Amino acid sequence: MADAALKRIESFQYPAAHLGHLTENQQAALESFKNLCQDEGYYKPAQVGGRPEPSHDDETMLRYLRARRFNPTDAFAQFKDTEEWRKENNLVEWYDTIDVKEYDDTRRLYPQWTGRRDRRGIPVYVFEVAHLNAKNMSAYDKSIANGATVSHKVSPKMLRLFALYENLTRFVMPLCSAITDRTHPETPISQSNNIVDISKVGIKQFWNLKGHMQDASTLATAHYPETLDRIFIIGAPSFFPTVWGWVKRWFDPITVSKIFILSHADMKPTLEKYIDPANIPKKYGGELDFEFGMMPILEPAIENALKWDHPTIQGGSRTIPTGPIKWEESADGTVTAVAVGTENKAPRRSVVAALAHPVSIKAMHGSLVTSNTPIAEDELALTTAGTATQPPDSAIPENAEEPAGEEEPPSASETLPIRENKALEDRAGTSSTRYEQQSMTHAHGQLAEGTPAVNDHGFGDKTVTMEPSTVGQAPKDVSVPPAEEPAAPGYLEQAKGAVGSAAAVVTSAAGNAAGVVGGVLPVGGKGSEETKAEEVKEKTEEEKEQDRRVDAAKPEIVEGFLRSNP
Repeated sequence: MADAALKRIESFQYPAAHLGHLTENQQAALESFKNLCQDEGYYKPAQVGGRPEPSHDDETMLRYLRARRFNPTDAFAQFKDTEEWRKENNLVEWYDTIDVKEYDDTRRLYPQWTGRRDRRGIPVYVFEVAHLNAKNMSAYDKSIANGATVSHKVSPKMLRLFALYENLTRFVMPLCSAITDRTHPETPISQSNNIVDISKVGIKQFWNLKGHMQDASTLATAHYPETLDRIFIIGAPSFFPTVWGWVKRWFDPITVSKIFILSHADMKPTLEKYIDPANIPKKYGGELDFEFGMMPILEPAIENALKWDHPTIQGGSRTIPTGPIKWEESADGTVTAVAVGTENKAPRRSVVAALAHPVSIKAMHGSLVTSNTPIAEDELALTTAGTATQPPDSAIPENAEEPAGEEEPPSASETLPIRENKALEDRAGTSSTRYEQQSMTHAHGQLAEGTPAVNDHGFGDKTVTMEPSTVGQAPKDVSVPPAEEPAAPGYLEQAKGAVGSAAAVVTSAAGNAAGVVGGVLPVGGKGSEETKAEEVKEKTEEEKEQDRRVDAAKPEIVEGFLRSNP
């Protein structure tokens, strides 16, 4: 493949590959995707069946296409699954009727919108993981048991969590899209940024939460694809480099590449590169008086864009009330934010505010965009990879002992220091879904009888060959210690076991959701018959030359190339 062919692959970083900035091939893929969805009865264009607008706006459709590398068939598989999931759980009706207290109980535990945006107009969320402690989660579980929310398909805990995703896609993103002080006001906002504070989180708490966070991550990736721009992790405890190798397996590789793990010294300069100091909470080096649990402190541009009717007053300033909120457009073209849900078993319906400027629902979702313009490469300069800030991979110590207390981390000998932030390299691209696991490695499928395979080299010398789960990683031979009497497992040993089960859960759930087979084989698992039949092939000279050209290309070009050549 020529270098020119590599350069034709566009970055997926906002606003490239978003509405109004599509290549000819991407625009053609969008039309093909919509036609396929229409033929199968999952999409209705405007004016069909008396509808004034299409059943789904183009930017929503593009989220599924970006997640599936603009492959219409693969995007349809995911879109179809999501549509059926939403119908089974009555997501639209349920969001309009969820108990407001149930909603607020959930909001106080999970990522919260600060009311601010980053330098490109993308909303900024904050998440303090320490609040997901045993006490708060126990109280939350009791409130769920006594609540009115019921689902036969998804647990009430998960369903409540998805009310927050509905709020993101149905209220926050359209509101940010309506603010026209952005470089590209024609392109809707369809993603969010997250500051994740993991200070005061003990190793036990990490693993007590792993099942819940794995489930939440899997379902969110399946049904709300491409809603994440980047994650900034701050306050990493001393043991975090040890558990990072486990934690990152909860996410797909491209999501991992968007995670920035910031030391205290790097926190302020890195956040300010992406977010204006006025929109960064003070505790993270900014100027905003925002504390976790508060309602959004709306930035001036947002507050001035609203004509208030029934606001909530917080600290002497107007803000939105808690509970579900959605946008509606009246016959005269007025667009209003309406607070819905249920209070004291009675439906709530209150107009919170109207948009002060005449912006239609269609404009907020980009439905009026009819042309595409290219994005200059220098505009993507802010696109960087978080991998430079991540701790190096480290093996879990074989002789690690259980921490003495819930908040006590492993000893210094069991951890590695967080690597100082290097100069950030240019990067392009946003999240892919977990459906396409990293199956196409050069070692994929080599273990015909499954993993691990014990290799006996004689004289008591045994190794276990484990198939890798990342691109370009060779299979590893790990020495097998002599058999010993089993002891009660400690927390780190339990965590090691959880890694295999986590991979299995993620692969199974993602595969079922997408209707495709994930390629990663969990440790101890066995592949499908199709996988077993695969054989490792020696690379041709043409493939080797292609590798050399990829190595020499710019990062944003390489990512586009990899997306188009899975």
